[in-house]
Amino acid sequence: MNLSQHIQASFYKTIGEEAQKLGAEVYVIGGFVRDLLLQRSNCDVDFVTNGNGIELAKACARALGIKKVDIFKTYGTAHFRYKNLDLEFVGARKEPYSEESRNPLVSPGTLADDQRRRDFTVNALAIALQPENFGEVIDPFDGVGDLEKKLLRTPLDPDITFSDDPLRMMRAVRFSNQLGFTISEESYAALSRNADRLKIVLWSAS
Repeated sequence: MNLSQHIQASFYKTIGEEAQKLGAEVYVIGGFVRDLLLQRSNCDVDFVTNGNGIELAKACARALGIKKVDIFKTYGTAHFRYKNLDLEFVGARKEPYSEESRNPLVSPGTLADDQRRRDFTVNALAIALQPENFGEVIDPFDGVGDLEKKLLRTPLDPDITFSDDPLRMMRAVRFSNQLGFTISEESYAALSRNADRLKIVLWSAS
């Protein structure tokens, strides 16, 4: 599947070109891609790169004539406003978790690593911005098929996905209500098995 006709705004090509200058790849990822396929409005565009997300954000801001870039070094992310859109950049990462916390030990990773750490297959969809494959959808978990079925399913074993970050269980309920999607049988069963992990979310909020 190729969505180049849906991302014709010139800034997407600019971002792809800036990543190429830095010797990196960049992809639109997550909720924006999901909503694009669902024909829902979304002004938050997330970009993931196999390079340095902050460095790429600064380069793109310069190329687009943006002076203010918000940088969050702790998380390796950067953000700026472009026209009516909020653009956020992050380096692809791995996120191993401990049992005591929903805060992961972040380390650099690949696009595949980043997609595996996502909460649901429909949020793991990515669109390539490289000139050679501009607009190509990267969909290793059949998120497009799940969109068509209106199904919420985790990329990994749901016990792993929910236990790693229990907040994802709350997101399952929220997305189900927001999108009118059904939670898959496997994921629904894992909600009950991992309910006790929600205490970590409560501790972090207190």
